Amino acid sequence: MSTANVTDKQTDGSPAGDRWQDAWTVMEKFYRAEAAYVAAGGFGKASYDEVAAYLDPEVVLYQAPGLPFTGTGTWRGRDGLERFLAAFSETWASMEFLEQEHWGDRDTVVVRSRVRFRARATGQEIDTLIMQLIRVRNGRMLECRPFYWDPAAIAAATSHT
Repeated sequence: MSTANVTDKQTDGSPAGDRWQDAWTVMEKFYRAEAAYVAAGGFGKASYDEVAAYLDPEVVLYQAPGLPFTGTGTWRGRDGLERFLAAFSETWASMEFLEQEHWGDRDTVVVRSRVRFRARATGQEIDTLIMQLIRVRNGRMLECRPFYWDPAAIAAATSHT
């Protein structure tokens, strides 16, 4: 297993040493980069490079409708994920992974996360569960389908009404 720094890149732009790691190892690194990006304020305030290093060029994120950060529901490519994380970072001031369990193999992982979010607009915190089905290709996230346990509580935490 590699201990390479994310800034060390292979010729194809993927993080050095990460190409043959299992899906969970890739996602652990992605989650750390994502949380740091959100905490730093997201788009225009933080570098997206560390997050993008763990995304396949053809990455697709499928978000369920009805949440304050889902937009159209489908986000494609690294630019699409950057736009998603911009909306996500506008919604949340912080996100902390409290517990994570995972099941899978080299290319696919299911992750159950207990996450504490703090809403930017209201300052309200919410402790919730998210289940994600994730596919990885060549050490990068290719597809993600998150399922939020309580979308109504998320919407309520982020709204002034």
